Amino acid sequence: MAGCRRVQLLSLLWMVVLVPVCGVKDIPANALNSANFKPNAANSEQAVAGPVTQTRRTNAWKLADEEACREDLTRLCPKHTWGNNLAVLECLQDRKDVSSQLLMYGQGGPVTTGEQGGYVNIYIHIQWNLEIRSPLYTRNSKYDESMSEKFRSKCEHCNESVPADFSGRTVSGECQGEMLDYRRMLMEDFSLSPEIVLNCRGEIEHHCSGLHRKGRTLHCLMRVGRGEKGNLGAVCQQALQTLIQETDPGADYRIDRALNEACESVIQTACKHIRNGDPMILSCLMEHLYTEKMVEDCEHRLLELQYFISRDWKLDPILYRKCQGDAARLCHTHGWNDTSEVMPPGAIFSCLYRHAYRTEEQGRRLSRDCKAEVQRILHQRALDVKLDPSLQERCMKDLGKWCSEKTESGQLLYFLSDHYLHLLTGDIQIEALLMRACEPIIQTYCHEVADNQIDTGDLMECLVQNKHQKEMNEKCSVGVTHFQLVQMKDFRFSYKFKMACKEDVLKLCPNIKKKVDVVICLSTTVRNDTLQDIKDQRVSLKCRKQLRVEELEMSEDIRLEPELYDSCKQDIGKHCQNVPYGNAQMIECLKDNKKQLTQRCHQKIFKLQENEMMDPELDYTLMRVCKQMIKRFCPESDSKNMLQCLKQNKNSELMDPKCKQMITKRQITQSSDYRLNPVLRKACKADIPKFCESILIKAKDDSELEGQVISCLKLKYADQRLSPDCEDQIRVILQESALDYRLDPQLQLHCSDEISSLCAEEAAAQEQTGQVEECLKANLLKIKNEQCKKEVLNMLKESKADIFVDPVLHTACALDLKHQCAAILPGKGRQMSCLMEALEDKRVRLQPECKKRLQDRIEMWSYAARVAPAEGFADLAMQVVMSPSKNYILSMMALCVCMLFLVGILCGRITKRVTRELKDR
Repeated sequence: MAGCRRVQLLSLLWMVVLVPVCGVKDIPANALNSANFKPNAANSEQAVAGPVTQTRRTNAWKLADEEACREDLTRLCPKHTWGNNLAVLECLQDRKDVSSQLLMYGQGGPVTTGEQGGYVNIYIHIQWNLEIRSPLYTRNSKYDESMSEKFRSKCEHCNESVPADFSGRTVSGECQGEMLDYRRMLMEDFSLSPEIVLNCRGEIEHHCSGLHRKGRTLHCLMRVGRGEKGNLGAVCQQALQTLIQETDPGADYRIDRALNEACESVIQTACKHIRNGDPMILSCLMEHLYTEKMVEDCEHRLLELQYFISRDWKLDPILYRKCQGDAARLCHTHGWNDTSEVMPPGAIFSCLYRHAYRTEEQGRRLSRDCKAEVQRILHQRALDVKLDPSLQERCMKDLGKWCSEKTESGQLLYFLSDHYLHLLTGDIQIEALLMRACEPIIQTYCHEVADNQIDTGDLMECLVQNKHQKEMNEKCSVGVTHFQLVQMKDFRFSYKFKMACKEDVLKLCPNIKKKVDVVICLSTTVRNDTLQDIKDQRVSLKCRKQLRVEELEMSEDIRLEPELYDSCKQDIGKHCQNVPYGNAQMIECLKDNKKQLTQRCHQKIFKLQENEMMDPELDYTLMRVCKQMIKRFCPESDSKNMLQCLKQNKNSELMDPKCKQMITKRQITQSSDYRLNPVLRKACKADIPKFCESILIKAKDDSELEGQVISCLKLKYADQRLSPDCEDQIRVILQESALDYRLDPQLQLHCSDEISSLCAEEAAAQEQTGQVEECLKANLLKIKNEQCKKEVLNMLKESKADIFVDPVLHTACALDLKHQCAAILPGKGRQMSCLMEALEDKRVRLQPECKKRLQDRIEMWSYAARVAPAEGFADLAMQVVMSPSKNYILSMMALCVCMLFLVGILCGRITKRVTRELKDR
């Protein structure tokens, strides 16, 4: 298209080469205005002066047959090229004396009147040669007058004033092929472009020492224009841009010989699936920029050309074809190739970009094909900051200040975003380095998302979700985290979050920009509405879904929660210096060292754990380690009941050991404070203030109570004073802690020395099954620490209340319970009493293991009764009921009551009789 408009100019430049080579001499300057001058075949001998007689050429004419060229051909060109006029011409052109050409075009100084006459002579030669050689050429007075004027003004705007075809007919394929050759010649030899010669001679002398053909001088000027070797003058910059517009290498990369030669190997390997000469070759090369397939020389030539193509939206033929209608409809352009002095060249692309991400509600959207092309251009511009004219203009000072050490072009945008807080849309494909680093995991886990032409943040979301996969390399992980960190600085940088929650933020969280603050604001609103059972929640459904995604992403890296990160920086350096941030490893390290943390960090970690226990899905480590077990045991469980479901299936034979270990770890955390156990807290909300108020008064916010409230509830369970719901929860806790001493913080706190000295072997077991508790009970007489002894006695007291809270005894007596106490309801010590009665009954034979365990328990209880007397009537009654001599005790108590009754009958009144009047007084 652009080439056909420039047939006249390129044909003229072809003759500029052809006429001197073939020995045609200048025609006098005054011949142009002569009324008798008619350059055609008839008067050719009059028009050309010289010893060689010029005759009309036939189609079989060859340049090698010309006498004036034969000597040069023999000396300079291989014999196999002689039969091809174009090959001969290229050979001679490559070896043409550059200095003489520069002199002809005014390299030595200002253009004089005589030199202007030289341009007229050139014009006359070319016009004459066109008449005698081109079957398409016909005389046109307007064209003659226009071209004469253009040559007098050094052909500054020749290509804009001539028609594409002299006769107005469609240009043939053969002509288009010739045009390709002409445009290639312009890109190969700068001396064929008078504007370059006249306006860039200073830059050529200063920066491009030694004049080179094959396009190397032009690429040297392009490199200067990019700012890599100095500064290019405005006039020279414009001349260079004009040449790129005239040759239009964006339509066919082969026009740029330097690029073609430098990138041949890359094209043959990375772009071999694209037809030779297709405009998509340049896009293919840009896609492989900074990859292993790209070679350094090709990279430089490609960026040099793209620098100028990116500054004129008319030079991308694919963009034009797909977006011409959108540009006219949305940006008020009525001709894509029209040159507008009012509207800057970049305004059209900016207009298209503004409409690319509009929603259906906003209307006036781009077509899908055009949107894909806009996206492609964005991806290419993101590969190098210099490919975005407006960004380069505004950010060059900042690049020098913040990114001077980053010499690789693809790194500039990446590191500029660290300091400038500017990120293009939610499309991570704009991050060229990130795309290259993440290619393996994208191909494995995100290929369906990556294949979409339009990316609205799904690819980044996929990468975040798969950060823990084994295919994830360090560079990709760091890049994804960097992308997340930049997004945290402003919620508008997160495309999907912005689109889903923009209206909710404006309504519920105005004047908040930081993403983490917006997430906290919205999640607090959702939580409050849920607790208050509000049917029509204030946060929209689509925002709630995206909010969940953002919360899950934040739980993966402590740096994504700035407040927590700032509070724990000191502790990170002290306790977790070599721990990676990703996969929640840093957060897990801080949890493990919670007791050694500073107060501020400890409070933040406690708050974090409280939120994770309320919503286990936010516990990144738990969800990652137990992912498969959740699918197996809890596929339909609500996210808030996930941990509860895992706890119920913890002892299953199918449970993964690593997941089981993680569940136990979370149970230990829950046992440290009732506030970290939402189920217990809800079930015992009336019992806790009623029975454990003294402990709550001493408690501090955001700090653990070390299991004091739970221990308080355990004692009330033994006294059978709890509400049914609370009793059920405490029973579960008692069962779990009886199997693993680590789930009893008070026991672990007060008996740590005794466990180390008396039960070291049991404590070192990989899996706890109640061995430590049994060891402490068996060594009760050896325990000297009164606090530890009290805790062991409490365990014994609790086991009296229900056999289910004594797993060791329950396992040993399971068969006897089934046979002897099947009709007895569990709870309140009923089944324990049944077993003890069976033990005393000589007719009943219990299992040996059950009998032995029962006898051991009776001895322990007897000792406990001696060591720890009853603190109240309830304890006394319980001791009597559980005593093996309870019948004797009850008989003696009944005898005492009878004796007191008998004494009263026999001895009469002890008090003095009083009259009725005195009583009624």
